[in-house]
Amino acid sequence: MSESFEFVAPDHFTAGAIGPPGQRVFYLQSREKGKLVTLKSEKEQVRALAQYLSGLLEKLPAVGSAPLKAPALLEPVDAVWIVASIAVGYDEARDRILVVANELLEDEEGDAASVRLLVTRAQAAAFIKQANELMKASRQICQWCNQPKDPGGHACARSNGHVVH
Repeated sequence: MSESFEFVAPDHFTAGAIGPPGQRVFYLQSREKGKLVTLKSEKEQVRALAQYLSGLLEKLPAVGSAPLKAPALLEPVDAVWIVASIAVGYDEARDRILVVANELLEDEEGDAASVRLLVTRAQAAAFIKQANELMKASRQICQWCNQPKDPGGHACARSNGHVVH
């Protein structure tokens, strides 16, 4: 059984990727009181979390906090486990955004670990900025089949297998 974590006031919350486009491995990362936790995730999980956080921040009343710089991954980047699902909530009493990531289990035995993070609005905004930068570095999407294109193009099913550049 993997370890679960709860960070009530993390000083670091980010997403990052390692490797060339098309072969990148995506991570979620947080740190509190010197304890660094890195989780392996899917690109679409990072994208969806950023989109959801963006919509949530738009719904919350504005506060006068200075925007944070989008943080990079901290070394070592050693994932403790792989993310299966992510949930988001808002803790009004603390004015913090709750992010819960649940572990992907190889088999159905045992309980999945989780990471619970209570992040500030500024940390959420910095996460969104970082995630958007990661998405800009992604491979282009084919206009015909909506699949990623490799640098040399790809065999597009919608174009009868012809290579689309």
